[in-house]
Amino acid sequence: MHCSVLCFSQVGFGNSSLFNDSWLFSLTDNAGYKDAASNDADWRQLDLPHDWSIEGTPSRDLASCTGFLPGGIGWYRKHFDSSLKTGDKLYIYFEGVYNRSEVYLNGHLLGKRPNGYISFMYDLTPYLRQGDNVLAVRVDHSKYADSRWYTGSGIYRNVWLVNAPETHLAQWGVSYWAKNVSATSANLDVSVEVEKGKAANLSVKATLLDADGKQVATADGKQVTAANGTKVTVANGTQVAAAGGIAQCSMNISAPHLWSIDTPYLYTLKVELLSGGKVIDQTSSRIGLRSLRFDPDHGFYLNDQQMKVKGVCIHHDAGVLGAAVPREVWKRRFLSLKQMGVNGIRMSHNVQSPDVYDLADEMGFLVMDEGSDEWEFPKRKWIEGWNRGTPGYEGTADFFEEWIDRDIADMVRRDRLHPSIFLWSVGNEVDYPNDPYSHPVLDGGNAAISQPMYGGYKKDAPNAERIGIIAKRLAAIIRSLDPSRPVTGAMAGVVMSNQTEYPEAVDVCGYNYTEGRYIEDHKAYPKRIIYGSETSTNLAAWKAVRDNEHIFGHFVWTGYEYLGESGAWPSRGLGTGLIDFSGFLKPRGHYFASLWRTDPVVYAGTQVVRTGGAGGFGGNAGRGGGRVNLSTDAQDSWNYQDGQTVRVLCYTNQPYAQVKVNGTIQGEKKERDDQSGVIYWDVPYAAGVLTVEGLDADGKVTATYDVQTYGQAARFDTHVEGEAADRVKHLLIEVVDADGHRVLNGRQDVTVEVLSGGRLLGLENSNNGDMSAPKQSHRNANRGRLLAYVQREAVAAKVRVRITAEGLPTAEVEL
Repeated sequence: MHCSVLCFSQVGFGNSSLFNDSWLFSLTDNAGYKDAASNDADWRQLDLPHDWSIEGTPSRDLASCTGFLPGGIGWYRKHFDSSLKTGDKLYIYFEGVYNRSEVYLNGHLLGKRPNGYISFMYDLTPYLRQGDNVLAVRVDHSKYADSRWYTGSGIYRNVWLVNAPETHLAQWGVSYWAKNVSATSANLDVSVEVEKGKAANLSVKATLLDADGKQVATADGKQVTAANGTKVTVANGTQVAAAGGIAQCSMNISAPHLWSIDTPYLYTLKVELLSGGKVIDQTSSRIGLRSLRFDPDHGFYLNDQQMKVKGVCIHHDAGVLGAAVPREVWKRRFLSLKQMGVNGIRMSHNVQSPDVYDLADEMGFLVMDEGSDEWEFPKRKWIEGWNRGTPGYEGTADFFEEWIDRDIADMVRRDRLHPSIFLWSVGNEVDYPNDPYSHPVLDGGNAAISQPMYGGYKKDAPNAERIGIIAKRLAAIIRSLDPSRPVTGAMAGVVMSNQTEYPEAVDVCGYNYTEGRYIEDHKAYPKRIIYGSETSTNLAAWKAVRDNEHIFGHFVWTGYEYLGESGAWPSRGLGTGLIDFSGFLKPRGHYFASLWRTDPVVYAGTQVVRTGGAGGFGGNAGRGGGRVNLSTDAQDSWNYQDGQTVRVLCYTNQPYAQVKVNGTIQGEKKERDDQSGVIYWDVPYAAGVLTVEGLDADGKVTATYDVQTYGQAARFDTHVEGEAADRVKHLLIEVVDADGHRVLNGRQDVTVEVLSGGRLLGLENSNNGDMSAPKQSHRNANRGRLLAYVQREAVAAKVRVRITAEGLPTAEVEL
């Protein structure tokens, strides 16, 4: 498969082709596997991407931080034949390998990369030979509890083969900066780095194309010589090329289409490298023209329009798929985020798959890109359940000093073309109190710190002043590579960090779970730009953003469910997602939609009436004088006993709402309560249809949500989601009654068989307590629903699927 525009922009030079097919794999370790002559005849054959941890079976004897799934050491080998033109070079490019990888070609070590999230590339040319070549990759995840969440194991992202001339554009060597951006004009500065070979008389040409492929502007100029002798073009002859063969071109654009959340318009930037006037290399990248402005008093402006960032944090797995997540799955999840009103995504706490950034560009999300979760000392890794038992201390700290500068630089160089990125983060919670750094300010049980402190000041622990020193170093690297975006950090212990240089080392300060200091610190540090880099899923966290102009937004933990950071067995994950493992909004996701969306929305959930409890939002009088539990996690179910009093809870952004049972209004129209964001009625149950309607100020119905009584399970209902050309299909399987209503108490064990045309990637039921093997072909339905991920053998292949369960008629589906 040859490179498209998207493929070109990944490495930024040459001709790229996917190198995912027909690899060999062994979950064993032998130093001889690197040698071309090693016998791999009995190895398993598979296609990449591949995550071997998700193929294991969860065990209570494993670590909760990993979702109770294993690690280990594995080897991948691939045989290939290569024929190159004279003077050509061949490279291998990995989007991500978790972790501590070593790559060999024909027994020769090409390099090592311990970071499991960073993309990297090696030159194969020196060790290529005629005939059979063997690429071998050792992946060492024996320190499997090395993260606070599930990482996966293996070559879990795409691999590319890149063919290029000896003199070519540099890897990730194209960058741009849109300046003076307005609706009438914009200036575009383009920087181009060249890898020098033997070619002479080099020049560079940059061309901007609109979404229809029409030329908008171009830039080339006279030829100058860089410090290393490379000849490059510099627009208008005004900028002297720097060492390393860097050319800078400028162009002016009239009446530009601006990239924004609502209209994410993308141009194509085409860069050509010429030798003697002949094109010898080129790359095309999608870019966006937009302006960013941050103000300590007034927050954030996109294209000079003040806005609030309604963001979520995400991890990189997708439930039963583990860390090997297809683009189609990401897109469906992002559509769910849009459904919730999300406009910002935090990549927590590492760089993600390139597909994620491409989709953010296309769909209109602001992205906070983040470098790491720990620095020079390891954090606690919980083994027996979240914050339970004796922690472990495996991690990535052992290679921090050797690799962090390059890892941070590679994050910026790889991702800086994406207009969605608006913040670079040097790290997450590196200032967590006593995990590992400490400071005298922690003495006295400081109530202003919301995180556990594990005791007061520990003088033998690493000094917190180190945080500021490292942050300054990493921020300087980022600014040297991209001065167009601010640097930030997600601070857990702001009280402690305020005693260091950390807040001043970054341009924008992220506060994790520290909304109580938004106003206090704004007064104490009036030039500081503050936002919520990580917050809880409650109304108070959002109000702290909504009601304070100087707080430009926040990122809720988390957008969707993720593996690891689990509670005590049985638990796949922490359970804080607004979207479940299958990509459907949970009730709290609907609640946040009522807080964030501007178009009319309404949701209805129900629960048995219980009063006198301490949960929910306090201060709401209930029957008998108790407190009313206004849950934001009420499921949309309408199956109770006739005449039973049921509490109906409504989440809406409309000023009023009313409830109906079988078309008859129950009780009175009620006004939305801003103290809880929940409207409720206690109504007598009657089988049929429960309807909640959102009403505008004039009493007109603007949004409706129905909940249907269901009967006994009778059959399967199926629906295929996504686009016709999708290689990976989402097959939604529901257990329904005779009238087609989903049976929410359905718990059937459902088997899914792909009969022809493809293969089953996974079967997801969104049950956090289901600890069965993720890759098995049968699973219990949860609330009467399963999601099957089915990959077609080819784009045009028709896939036949059989669905069976005891007591239900067999269903067959053609995708």
